[in-house]
Amino acid sequence: MENNTINIDGTEYNSKDLNEDQNYLIAQIKDLQAKSANLRFQLDQISVAQNSFTNELINSVHNKKTIETMEEASK
Repeated sequence: MENNTINIDGTEYNSKDLNEDQNYLIAQIKDLQAKSANLRFQLDQISVAQNSFTNELINSVHNKKTIETMEEASK
């Protein structure tokens, strides 16, 4: 593991001074933080896509009603 420090409850710890299990836990936490950020990124993409499809459906339904109303009015 690279040599860096971590702050736990206001105290700085150097990774080289921590035992193997503690450094393993740090690695797990860092990996989970990265995965969490990636999932938030994916969720943002999914939310935007879902909103786009929802708006497209709404517009499609409104356009169909408008066309039907215009057709009935022209009879």
